[in-house]
Amino acid sequence: MTHGGKLVAKVLKSAGVECVFTLSGGHVMGIYDGCLDENIEIVDVRHEQAAVHAADAWARLHPGKVGVAILTAGPGVTDGVTGVANAWRANSPILVIGGQGPFRHIRRGSLQEMDHVSLMRPVSKWAEACYQTSRIGEYMEAGIRAALSGVPGPAFLEIPMDVLHGKVELDEIQMPKFRDYRVTSMAPDRLISESLELLAQSHKPMVMAGTSLKWSEGGRQLEAFLDKTGIPCFVNGMARGEIAWDHSSFLSLTRKEALGVADLVVLAGTPLDFRMRFGNSIPDSASIIQMDLDETLIGDNRLVDIGLVGNLGNNFQALTAALEVGDRSIDFTAYRDQLRVREDELHAARLGQMGSDEVPIDPLRLCSEIADAVSDEMIVIGDGGDIVAQASKVIQVPKNGTWMDPGPLVTLGVGMPFALAAQKAHPDKRVLIVYGDGSFGLNGFEYDTAVRFGLPIVGVLGNDAAWGQMMRPQAMLYGEDRLVAVELNRTRYDKVVEALGGHGEHVVTPDQIGPAIKRAFESGKPALVNVEIRQDRGEMKGSTYV
Repeated sequence: MTHGGKLVAKVLKSAGVECVFTLSGGHVMGIYDGCLDENIEIVDVRHEQAAVHAADAWARLHPGKVGVAILTAGPGVTDGVTGVANAWRANSPILVIGGQGPFRHIRRGSLQEMDHVSLMRPVSKWAEACYQTSRIGEYMEAGIRAALSGVPGPAFLEIPMDVLHGKVELDEIQMPKFRDYRVTSMAPDRLISESLELLAQSHKPMVMAGTSLKWSEGGRQLEAFLDKTGIPCFVNGMARGEIAWDHSSFLSLTRKEALGVADLVVLAGTPLDFRMRFGNSIPDSASIIQMDLDETLIGDNRLVDIGLVGNLGNNFQALTAALEVGDRSIDFTAYRDQLRVREDELHAARLGQMGSDEVPIDPLRLCSEIADAVSDEMIVIGDGGDIVAQASKVIQVPKNGTWMDPGPLVTLGVGMPFALAAQKAHPDKRVLIVYGDGSFGLNGFEYDTAVRFGLPIVGVLGNDAAWGQMMRPQAMLYGEDRLVAVELNRTRYDKVVEALGGHGEHVVTPDQIGPAIKRAFESGKPALVNVEIRQDRGEMKGSTYV
């Protein structure tokens, strides 16, 4: 006979879980006991939101697997809601296990008792409670299956304290079996052929690749399709990194211009949400081929001409194969090269800012110095508003690494939680966070976690003493004399990190940036480079909500 916590751990192990994220709580400590038996590493953080963000990042770095967060009851679960909501909008497959007061005392007012399932249901693909110890495995398999199937997303399972600690005979329990739940289907040949006919009739097409390409692991097949056709390609969401930054069809600076003149747009896992102005970024006269994992996503916010449902990589492979066996000649390299010339012009126009010696430091100069420090093996995480928007224009996504940001919920504070998971998942890679000073204040204390676990994560923080993305529109709308709730201090966040046991650097002139970043990486400790940058009010320079 053993307790349900050990059953939970056995099921996690059979699902391929190697690491879980948590903050200690009495309602769930039986799971910790089981994890010790199964050699599942337990990373305990300082805030439950960070535990869920870390699970989110773990899932992004392990296709086909779930990230797992374990939260104690009441405030433990409520603290994790933001992390779950972020995973929901980012389509990250995570399993969150929440504690609960004893089932035998349900609705009697047990310590930290509340209706967690109803709270989680609006931001989860699946949310249930298990009230029988022997059925824990059954419920966990259902939650993991829901998280990984179709369009991925979060699942929440509540296990009351007495159910978790109830006794079971493991030999009498039918353990669940896990399989690969990811979408592998593809669109019918007829729609593949119709898509190519539509493409052959166009003159200025483009591919807009998004998050579902990542979950389809379709980057290689997309590149083969681009090699065959020469179509210009832009990315957003988790598609960053699915196509190499030096691929001939990869473009970034001319997206708005290309959309404005496009006569055909291939939406490859890119939803028509606020980032695409709900479809209004695409001219009314343009045709649309939409590719996604689920039929319900096709035609959302705007009608499309053709919907290709299924694994995006498989559908790109089918398009390329059809081109190779047919007699169609599709070649858009001349148009792509025109856009490349324009990209070079736009890049040249900002070289002045990127090389600026002004003090306080120009944000683009900081981003340029960060870009110089990024290698092709790194994992780079964006956690901020304006500084990340600027950095994304300059930093090339590592070829053999990863770029991660919150996703469309744009949740600040993901930096160190994402980095914890990334460094645990890839101890051989360097992990770099691009921070805003506002976002650092949300989960910056997770540097304590990095110190305790010996994770040499490096953060570079653009400190403009403001919520800059809010300050500029507020000043424009109401006047600079009406600024409120947007000003911060030039806080020495580097000293905070030093106090937690890490390495800190304070930078006030441009020539100090590169050497400070180098010393941070060489320190062997969790490190933060705190860079004082120019505070921009009035004019909106590069501020973006996308």
